[in-house]
This record gives sequence, structure tokens and C-alpha cells, in this order.
Amino acid sequence: MKNWLFDKKILKSAEFNFPIICVGNIAVGGTGKTPMVEYLIRILKDDFNTATLSRGYKRKTKGFAIANSSTTALEIGDEPMQFHSKFPAVTVAVGEERLVAIPNILHDKPDTNVIILDDAFQHRQVKAGLNIVLTAYNNLFTRDLMVPAGDLRDVRASMKRADCIVVTKCKPNLSITEKDALITEIRLLPKQTVFFTAIVYGMPYHLFNKQQVDIARDSNILLICGIANPTPLKDFLATHFNSYDMLRYPDHHIFNSDDLADMKKHFEKLQAGNKIILTTEKDATRLIKFEEDLKDFPIYVLPIEHHFLFDEAAAFNKMATGFIASFKK
Repeated sequence: MKNWLFDKKILKSAEFNFPIICVGNIAVGGTGKTPMVEYLIRILKDDFNTATLSRGYKRKTKGFAIANSSTTALEIGDEPMQFHSKFPAVTVAVGEERLVAIPNILHDKPDTNVIILDDAFQHRQVKAGLNIVLTAYNNLFTRDLMVPAGDLRDVRASMKRADCIVVTKCKPNLSITEKDALITEIRLLPKQTVFFTAIVYGMPYHLFNKQQVDIARDSNILLICGIANPTPLKDFLATHFNSYDMLRYPDHHIFNSDDLADMKKHFEKLQAGNKIILTTEKDATRLIKFEEDLKDFPIYVLPIEHHFLFDEAAAFNKMATGFIASFKK
């Protein structure tokens, strides 16, 4: 009903005379939105003054805010805090009402050249100039059902509003035949482009001193994980290490002192030798407040990135940068 009201212009979408890129999906759970926002930041930040705008899910504050040197994950949310920690020169903003937050960004940061909306595709009050919509390879939107029967939080027809569809979490050796079959299944509109990405894990780094480490295959690993879809991470650990134990928490979980005690207890139970604690970048933003308690533990963060298959990264980059460069006010 909501989409019908917007489609019939009964409810209005606001457009801005300004380059706005939206990264979103139509499913609950992890499709890779956060690493896609980071990918866009990397390719844009050197040529354009870039800002990100997120809702700030599960933060303890309300309203509009821009991250600064003293900001914490409790104030802006874990994903915006991840952006801010990795790209301190980029404007990272949060605000539940994106229609209000965008003018605030442009007022407070007038040199901004582009705003990336994080997880805003289903919020139609703002019409972005470039909609990049993600769908996971192992749970393609064409085969999914609405919640609670499946994972879709919006109707499949909403994908018609996408300018670019990215099939994420593909197997690295996806064949041309499989690619073509997926494109046929998605049934692209003439205005749409499609790309395929696989997950690539980077070199783990220490949570506090940021020193990188090459983890030995025979290491005893305790995985601390509070993300929507840990399956790819579990598959990676199962492939690259002899064994691991996992403490699983809900997505966006706010860690407390009881969780900390539980982590220490499980870590002490690991067999003696080369043992470490491993966590995700998103979880790291919520664990860093325990520096005094964890600073002497071997706790490392595993970064994640999108890798474009079929040598199509340049085409994706050109699409994004070209959208901004050719924008006509």
C-alpha cells in the first residue's frame, strides 16, 4: 500500500539538486551494505568531499548528529562508527528523518559533493539519484518470500526502482554461464545494470593497537560475532583454520560486562598454545569501550571487502564517479 501511494504520487518523494547515492536492499539480514558503502567511500573520497547518512540503528541518542573525535558507537550506532573509525576525514552523519538530515549535512558541511545513504532504499521520502540495490547470491530476491515466510521486507517489484543491482556473496569462481542465467532470472530493465561480487577477507588487525597479524592455521580461535548473517564468515574460518569456537550474539548487540566475563571464560577454556579472539569490524566498534579489560588479550578484527567479479570493478567505479561528475544542478 505504501509503495502504491508513492507510485501514484499521493505520497511525495523529495528530490535534491545534489548527487545522492543510495545503498540498500529489500531483504532483512546481511547482503553486504556496510562494505558496499565503504567501497564507495574508497573510490570517491579522493576526488569528492563525501558524506554518509545512516539511521544509526540501536544508538542511544535521537535526532541528527555528525561524528567527531569523541563519538562512540552508542551515540551514532555501530555501522556509522565503523565508517568514522576507518575514514575519519569523511563526514559521517546519522538521522532518523533523512529528509531533514540531508539539508543539515549541506548546511554544516557546505563543501560536500556527494551523500551516500546507507540502507535507505525502502524509505521513499527521499528519491536518490543513483539507487544501488544488493541481493545475496544464495538468497536471491527472485526466489525469496515476504517475512515471515522468507526474508523480504519489501515487495519484489520494488527492485524496478533500482538503477544498479549487485549480486553479492557470490562464489569466487562463478562462471559466465551461471552469470548469464542469473541475469536472465533477474530480468533487468533497460535502465538497469548488474554486477557480481564475492567476499574478500583482509589481514586481521589488533582491536586496539591496529597491528596486523597473520593467523596460523593451527590457531585456537574464539569468534565473537553479532552480525545478521555469519554463514560466510563461518565458512571462511572452517576453510582456513583447523577449528574455532563461536560466541554468537544478535545483530547490533550492545555488549555488557556479563558478555565480557563470558568471553574471558570461554577464552580461558581454549586449549593452551596459540589462541586468539577474532571478531568482525562491526562488533569491534561495540567492544572497543572495554579497552581497559581487553587490552592484554590477543583480540583481532577481521576486515571484509567486496571483490567485483569478471573484471567489472572499473565499470562500477565509472558508473558511480560518472554520476557525480555529470550531475547537472
